[in-house]
Amino acid sequence: MRITDVGGYALSSPIEPVQTRSFYGGRRRLLKRDVVLVVVETAAGEIGFAPAGASSSAMREYFEGDSQATFADLVEGEVADALEGETLDEVTDAHDLIDATDLPERVKTEAVSAVDVALYDLKGKRQGAPIHELLCAEYDTEPTTELPMYASAGMYMEPAGYADQARIIDDLGFFGYKYRPGIGPDGDVETIDRLAEAVTETEVMVDAHTWWKLDDDVYDAATRAEIVEHAGDRDVYWVEEPVEPDDYDGYRDLAGRGVKLAGGESEESPAGLIELAETDAVGFLQGDVRHHRGYTGCAAAIEHCRGRDVEFVPHNFGTWLGLVANAHLVAAAPEVRLLEYPVFEDDPALDHPEDPGMYPFELAFDIIEETVDVDDGQLTVPDGPGLGVTVDMDVIEEYPPTEGAWTEFIYD
Repeated sequence: MRITDVGGYALSSPIEPVQTRSFYGGRRRLLKRDVVLVVVETAAGEIGFAPAGASSSAMREYFEGDSQATFADLVEGEVADALEGETLDEVTDAHDLIDATDLPERVKTEAVSAVDVALYDLKGKRQGAPIHELLCAEYDTEPTTELPMYASAGMYMEPAGYADQARIIDDLGFFGYKYRPGIGPDGDVETIDRLAEAVTETEVMVDAHTWWKLDDDVYDAATRAEIVEHAGDRDVYWVEEPVEPDDYDGYRDLAGRGVKLAGGESEESPAGLIELAETDAVGFLQGDVRHHRGYTGCAAAIEHCRGRDVEFVPHNFGTWLGLVANAHLVAAAPEVRLLEYPVFEDDPALDHPEDPGMYPFELAFDIIEETVDVDDGQLTVPDGPGLGVTVDMDVIEEYPPTEGAWTEFIYD
């Protein structure tokens, strides 16, 4: 296919009024959520889409004032220059062209990720097949199109608030409930205890990134170990990112304390995912087609996990477009079964009298015209060609980009 146009559109979904969440030693302000929509067009008039833009943990400089418009500009600039006018025989031809630019390595990875997904969308549309069928042919697997999901929700609440939210998630039938602790060691332990009593079928996952963003005198190594061991005693399913992403020795120290560890979303490359898995310290490896060189890049990590005591579970903390993109991977990849579902306020796919959402993120839903099919905590993967959903291009005008970071951490 000959590429004629590559576009990157920065979008911002404001959080109004601004929300402030207190954690132990500081506050977190939630200002907006940013998204980059990448659009790739061929000479035949075919259009492929992809969600893009770096995650907050993978691209921490965004906390320091940069906005995702910076990445959109790079897509429209250096990335477009590398691809427009080129004829691609394979998806990986685009990887080679982007890798040959002078962009920083991390930006190359983000750009390759988006273009890879968009080209698979184009390929599926051209063949009249959903992406998961294309991937099944590559993996030599049969598709699984009803996917269990864990709900990614709780953020810096009192222990009773986490428990109330978890009960709603349990009612909705999700496989798991993931929350963000950080209200202090005693509060974190109490939350684990309350959650163990609150849910009946739903597993509990702890996303502990706040621990290493605070000073060591709050969550030092001994304190982290005590909380992790307590999580194991209360049958927590996993503890995610309990140490800084590159602290492999820290992962090793916490492994074997009664609960499996999860990590990988902050790794800068597919090779980094495999390096983390090779520590034998994590039971769950969290790659992401949006950040680890697309479907192509995630394949190496998935293959590494096969037959080993580590399960590939995609990270996903963005829009429904990102959800669908990762869902096609889960539907096809061998020994991959679980998907992350971020829960935002007023989610039209969830039917419950109480709202378990973290904060408003209307663009998450509005970016596609369809409502994703969620029933009893499971997602039915779209079966239309390519991604199988219709991107609503009106969001480009309805959600103009605003400058600055999407969130701020303020430390006492």
